[in-house]
Amino acid sequence: MDVRTICLGILTRGSATGYEIKKTFEEGSLQHFAEASFGSIYPALSRLTEEALVSVREESQEKRPDRKVYSITPAGRSAFLAALMKPLPEDRHRSPFAFAMLFSDLLPQARVRALVDGYIEQAEKKLAQLQQSAGGQILPNERFAAEFGHAMYQSIVDFLRTRRAEIEQQGLQAAE
Repeated sequence: MDVRTICLGILTRGSATGYEIKKTFEEGSLQHFAEASFGSIYPALSRLTEEALVSVREESQEKRPDRKVYSITPAGRSAFLAALMKPLPEDRHRSPFAFAMLFSDLLPQARVRALVDGYIEQAEKKLAQLQQSAGGQILPNERFAAEFGHAMYQSIVDFLRTRRAEIEQQGLQAAE
């Protein structure tokens, strides 16, 4: 999904600032599905506003610049639903870890072990975040998304723990 469509989706849940949208990408239910920077979120919100798919209002803040709060319009909701009705693009998983592991036979065993340990730690951290968010009040479809993410990260941890010896052995061969 493109950032524009994802922003529209977030705004179907309620009005939000660009910062709040960014936090949803980093910590919310989208953290394991999409990635976006402020450099892509704000231009997307600008275009959506120009196209009248999103409205914006300024709220004053004490000792801070006014903040812009975005809301989806009826036309934006229709555009979002139309985007969901189109065929979805194929899932893509890009992983610097998987790339490094492709060349693990060239690395010392200690480096391979550190890579595996670090990736397990990252996945366990994501599992804990998902567990924590699933404990709160969330909608059934958000629970599905959280459980889907949990299944993915748990699978990664299980795979790496099961295959650890084999993976580290490849690194050992490189050191010889």
